[in-house]
Amino acid sequence: MKKIIICLAGSLLLASNAFAFEPSDKKIDVIVRAGYSIGGTAPLGIPATIRSIDAFRPTASLMVGADVKLALKDNWGLMTGLHFENKGMDAKVTTKGYRMEVVKGDSRIEGLFTGHVKQEVTEWMLTLPVLATYQLGEKVTIKAGPYVSVLLYKDFSGIASDGYLRQSNPTGPRINMGDKEGEWATYDFSDDMRSVQMGIAVGADWNVTRHFGLAADLSWGLTGIFGSDFKTVEQTLYPIYGTISAYWKF
Repeated sequence: MKKIIICLAGSLLLASNAFAFEPSDKKIDVIVRAGYSIGGTAPLGIPATIRSIDAFRPTASLMVGADVKLALKDNWGLMTGLHFENKGMDAKVTTKGYRMEVVKGDSRIEGLFTGHVKQEVTEWMLTLPVLATYQLGEKVTIKAGPYVSVLLYKDFSGIASDGYLRQSNPTGPRINMGDKEGEWATYDFSDDMRSVQMGIAVGADWNVTRHFGLAADLSWGLTGIFGSDFKTVEQTLYPIYGTISAYWKF
């Protein structure tokens, strides 16, 4: 948590320093954007309990939004706006001794699962970035700073199959799970996901013409998608996504 606070404070300081400059020409640009994102929600490093990633499929992740950019002194500037976006993925992994809480039949059980896990993650959100910008010539603007996302819809659910779960501990009762509906177990941790997420964004805008441009951005969630009191999933999962977009500058 201290690292998160330090990173956010540093980014906010960068933005506030840019704001401290006297505006050079008080130029304000309004920019509308539309783009496509690709990425995933994953821990930093693959834990030993995940033996292999068998399938990974990013779902259609779209972004539309508008930004306001204020030109300041010495090529610096400040950009903020509001983006409506979604982030999602489907994945299938093979686990051994992976801690899970699942529902099988009418029973909710928790323990260490060995087998296949199919996972679906979907998030719809409104994102507010606060970015310091620096103009590299007439064509390119680089940008970096923090963002805050408010989730409008969230889903983290899936299936555990083709294996078994040791209830409570590694030597607990064994509960077998098959590969057909009725034999497998399901899980849903959607209600445990954070409603507000924070992170860092970096990127670049390239003015192709006076009004039209292309952009590449990377967003890295720092808070993880689950609350700090959620312990069922062992690792902190971070949303990390890259976005390619087109924009029109007024």
